[in-house]
Amino acid sequence: MFKDRTAAALQLAEQLMVYKGQNPLILAIPRGAVPMSRIIADKLGGELDVVLVRKLRAPGNPEFAIGAIDENGQVHLVGHAAQSGTTPEYIETEKAAQLELLRERRLRYTSVRPPADPCDRIAIVVDDGLATGATMIAALHTVRSRQPRKLICAVPVAPAETLADITPLADEIICLETPAVFYSVGQFYHSFPQIDDDQVIAALETAS
Repeated sequence: MFKDRTAAALQLAEQLMVYKGQNPLILAIPRGAVPMSRIIADKLGGELDVVLVRKLRAPGNPEFAIGAIDENGQVHLVGHAAQSGTTPEYIETEKAAQLELLRERRLRYTSVRPPADPCDRIAIVVDDGLATGATMIAALHTVRSRQPRKLICAVPVAPAETLADITPLADEIICLETPAVFYSVGQFYHSFPQIDDDQVIAALETAS
């Protein structure tokens, strides 16, 4: 169990200290990972930014991801999507809804800090934990297309089968815990409050 996201971020930063002084680009998946990534960026002397992706929700079960979409409209469906009751029409509707939300977020966040370019940089993609891994898969594909020198996935907790899915997509995986019994990311934090856009913007504004 992690006390909170701050404790998890400090542990991740310790595992990433080899990149201190190399100006790594810390890319947070909003919203939960943004305050964590601010801590990691400060510890490593890196730059903080966000990588905007959204999960595609299963019909009748919005907490369950059938895939994810990035802000360019690229969709990555997970293997169980076909068994979740989706139809092509549902997926198109869900894509449009999530893409609109991503565009709104980009407008809010870009007014604070223009997007950083990961080309030829050490890029570290951070989330507060993985369940299906759908959003991380989309994030890694998005960042890889920008040709970073090295692409790293850093998370506090994830099931082993999810890590197996994302391992081919990153040059390095940092995961602190891989519990055998996994129901949700929040089960591994004593304190796991929702993060709102004001907190995201504050973290970006105050980043070094």
